[in-house]
Amino acid sequence: MGEALAEAFPICRETFEEADATLGRPLSRVIFDGPEDQLTLTENTQPAILAVSVAAFRLLESRGLTPAFVAGHSLGEYSANVAAGTFSFGDALRLVQRRGRYMQDAVPAGEGAMAAILGLDAEKVAQACAEAAEGQVVSAANMNGAGQVVIAGARDAVTRAGERARALGAKRVVPLSVSAPFHCALMRPAQDRLAPELRALAVSAPRVPIVANVDAEPKRDARAAIDALVQQVSLPVRWEAVVSRLASEGVTTYVEVGPGTVLSGLVRKMHREATVLSFGAPDDLEAVEKMLASPSTSAGHPEPAER
Repeated sequence: MGEALAEAFPICRETFEEADATLGRPLSRVIFDGPEDQLTLTENTQPAILAVSVAAFRLLESRGLTPAFVAGHSLGEYSANVAAGTFSFGDALRLVQRRGRYMQDAVPAGEGAMAAILGLDAEKVAQACAEAAEGQVVSAANMNGAGQVVIAGARDAVTRAGERARALGAKRVVPLSVSAPFHCALMRPAQDRLAPELRALAVSAPRVPIVANVDAEPKRDARAAIDALVQQVSLPVRWEAVVSRLASEGVTTYVEVGPGTVLSGLVRKMHREATVLSFGAPDDLEAVEKMLASPSTSAGHPEPAER
């Protein structure tokens, strides 16, 4: 991912070179060439997705395409803050690398799990989790909308909650291949380690509002944006609420910036009258430029989903 952008546009190539220099290692080679088992390590995946997203955003910005709002799904909220100017790309790279490590350290490998519950509303998913917990952690982690809620927690509790969700009418329960149970109470140790580092960052007021995962509220000052990033480590991503808030603010055009098209698909199902495009490769540029050539309200949300 990202290699075609780097080959075609100097500003993207320079972004990947900046990432390599900041981290003191050839992250770009892992992004472009793998191997996959290295790319999917959380402490590599998080800076990799950030780098591709920021490279794509910088290209759009250099061509005069700027958003009225930004938002990001989980890790993508860091890309959104870089795009808004809350903190630097270099600081974000170092931070998300440690974020990935802290999340991995919070729960021993194999003890946590996540699963997507499809075709069951959030209230019934919460009921399934409560009835299946048996003293263990299991709760909604991603409220993605379009009939999709991801749950996270202790492995056995997630299995029980999936079975209970089926009994309550879920169409499918899909176990997810993840390295840790993100966005649940088991992540509190990671949140406690990350919080002082987030609060020590050099920050500036965001240039545009960042609609946060934790409460779907636009963050217009740096302290509020940082507090939202602290809380989202162990609280659910309320993506459906984020899109609803953007729509209520008058957003009619969305560009998913970075690798993948997961968020584009979700937004299309929730905000059917909106125009939705994704930008992660050179071939996407013409369509985005054409769409944004006339004045419109747009929201760029860099990053598909937590890996």
